[in-house]
Amino acid sequence: MAQYEYIGNLHIHTRHSDGGGTTSEVVNAARRAGLDFIALNDHSYLTPLYLEEEGYHKGILVLVGSEIGTRFHHYLAYNIRDQIDDERLSPQQVIDAVTNQGGFGFIAHPFEKGMPYIEGGIAYTWNDWSVQGFTGICIWNFSSRWKENVRSFWSGLFHLLFKKYTLKGPSAKTLSTWDRLCLGGRVAAIGGSDAHGLAIRKGLISFTPLTYGYLLGTINTHVLSTTPLRGDPVTDKGIIYQSLKVGSCFIAHDGLVPARGFRASFKRDGDEGSVELGHEAEFRHGLLMVALPSHGLIRVIRNGDLLTMGYGSELTVRLHEKGVYRVEVLRKTALWGLRPWIFSNPIYLR
Repeated sequence: MAQYEYIGNLHIHTRHSDGGGTTSEVVNAARRAGLDFIALNDHSYLTPLYLEEEGYHKGILVLVGSEIGTRFHHYLAYNIRDQIDDERLSPQQVIDAVTNQGGFGFIAHPFEKGMPYIEGGIAYTWNDWSVQGFTGICIWNFSSRWKENVRSFWSGLFHLLFKKYTLKGPSAKTLSTWDRLCLGGRVAAIGGSDAHGLAIRKGLISFTPLTYGYLLGTINTHVLSTTPLRGDPVTDKGIIYQSLKVGSCFIAHDGLVPARGFRASFKRDGDEGSVELGHEAEFRHGLLMVALPSHGLIRVIRNGDLLTMGYGSELTVRLHEKGVYRVEVLRKTALWGLRPWIFSNPIYLR
């Protein structure tokens, strides 16, 4: 069955909360980045929901969610109708409140470390792992991972000049936590830029180190759907959200190399169809097939452990046992070696 691919940038802040730009400015950046959709997640304690801005703007589908949480436990909520009081509710109560509105959400930057240089290392971590009912985890956040490297003026300058190549992938702790949770159920993963577009001022000098124009072309979430977008904002919102909820998507650093065209699926012996990313099926022997738009080091992960790997634009692996299978891809660069590129959602073979 044909899969339609749509590329979006999630977790963006605007002037509605602590971002530096308007929705229109973000849309313009999204157009330049070649995106199909964006999702705005302004902080719930700084702004009411502004659902009137949802819809198509200059060909970009704009979705409006919220980042709920203050000091800890930030939760990226989507498809909600009313803003949620994040200053009095516990993490579980926040998750339940989102669900009760018909929404869904992802735990944001759960193990970030903060920026040692300017922000004093303050980090907005997720500490309560007794919670239930969340849709998934944002495993790769550009801004969080970039900030960890900035320990001085000179390290900041270095990582700013070479941010395309020095960006770290999802942390080992994030991936191991996600793998553990996936053993007990389906836990979708997304990635995001956490774009703020804020200027930094030092005396008379003002500059924006991470612009919307740059960030919206970096950590994107590629949605895969058997249904094409129609140009109707209500219908298309449902298509995008359904794919995100089930994990029919993959995360890629498109700023390194565009990842459009990546595919991974499992074909069981005797079946005509295949099991796609985010989906679950009863295990039978079969082939896991991976295809890339260009060469990379393909790593197949089973239950959190490396199963096998190979370099090229394709890899086919015969699977002999049940498990939770996902794919990581590293891209070879001339001066920087292998850099993190693509992280897929799992295929669950129980």
